[in-house]
Amino acid sequence: MTDQSGADEARPGTAGERLTTRETAERLGVKPETVYAYVSRRQLNSSREPGGRGSTFDAAEVDALARRTGRREPPSPAGEPSVRTGITLITGERYYFRGVDAAELATRHSYEEVAEWLWTGELRPGVRFTAPAQTVSAARRAVGALPEHCGSTDRLRVAVVAAAAADPLRFDLSRAAVLGGARSLIPALVAALPTVGRERADGSGSGEAPDGLARQLWPKLTAREPDEASLAVLDTALGLLIDHDLAASTLAARVAASARAHPYAVVSAGLGVLEGPLHGAAGGLAHRMLAEVLERGGAAPVVADHLRAGRQVPGLGHRLYTGEDPRAQTLFGLLAHIPRAAPALAAARDVVATTARDATLYANVDLALAVLSVASDMPAEAGETVFAISRTAGWIAHALEEYGERPLRMRPSGHYTGPRPPQPLPVPDGVLTQ
Repeated sequence: MTDQSGADEARPGTAGERLTTRETAERLGVKPETVYAYVSRRQLNSSREPGGRGSTFDAAEVDALARRTGRREPPSPAGEPSVRTGITLITGERYYFRGVDAAELATRHSYEEVAEWLWTGELRPGVRFTAPAQTVSAARRAVGALPEHCGSTDRLRVAVVAAAAADPLRFDLSRAAVLGGARSLIPALVAALPTVGRERADGSGSGEAPDGLARQLWPKLTAREPDEASLAVLDTALGLLIDHDLAASTLAARVAASARAHPYAVVSAGLGVLEGPLHGAAGGLAHRMLAEVLERGGAAPVVADHLRAGRQVPGLGHRLYTGEDPRAQTLFGLLAHIPRAAPALAAARDVVATTARDATLYANVDLALAVLSVASDMPAEAGETVFAISRTAGWIAHALEEYGERPLRMRPSGHYTGPRPPQPLPVPDGVLTQ
């Protein structure tokens, strides 16, 4: 892989890949006539295969030209902004990490291994992330200074800032430096969170990870002792949630990377958006709903209360899937083998069945995370914590990709709808004019 500190050095095009004139024009965001103008000015080379009817172009060379000239992203069919990415593809009822089925990848490999695949396109069996003791100490001290009532996302945001301050290399945007920082930041975030049922950390200790990130995270979520099946569900959830195309937090992270913000600032941007009730915090709503279903003995009265209040039923539906969210499907399959999860899993299925009487809405990953958190005596915000820790790796993957693009390319123009100028200068209330 090339160093992404230089835009022209990163070549996302597959080696040897050839593009047609139409494909080249689309990738450059220009008309076919302009493509041939590039050829005539020797900015682009074309070739004609024996017996071929048209010219073909080297994909890597086209991508390099696009970065030099300022590639325009193609509009999506819905008129929404579109960003080229080689990280995640969502199609039909599945999603893929670099072309590999994401659910299968997360089921068979640890979170750290999935993260490495997303970052590098290479699988590193047995990889473990570690954090320097200095970074962990700084993050724990910063988190320990927060009020007791602060939520996990508050703590993670503060921990990211502290970890950044402890890293003098944070402004180095070379690929090696970014990856090194990411491999230490994620375990530092986990280490900075207080352990459930214990006194708050005093700032000592290291971020060594002999047993993997899921086992480290578990005691930050619940005082219950973990069993291997539950740890496997948590590890799989972390792998499944690493990325999901350009979700709102990921777009914010890419905007920050486009401005060449360092990776810690990129993660901070993602965390700021993640806390919204329509994104990462949705898991807490699903947790509370499931707990209420168990308390009241059925989903019908709980669903009725949500609808009566004009609220959507949490944990159902996803705009990108017409059927069940594949992440939920995978987690439900694993949770079915944990006896302790049976009541919460039955409650989740009751919610789905109850709402299906009027409209077919399938479970999404928030409902599956809620089953895990309710069954494991975790707090309502546990799903949000899992989401934030996991997605940090995805934001880093998108930052690496964005660092190879033209800087500040994500700068849309505003559509002004205010008063037309010139307007008179404003006058404070109560002041008489001559």
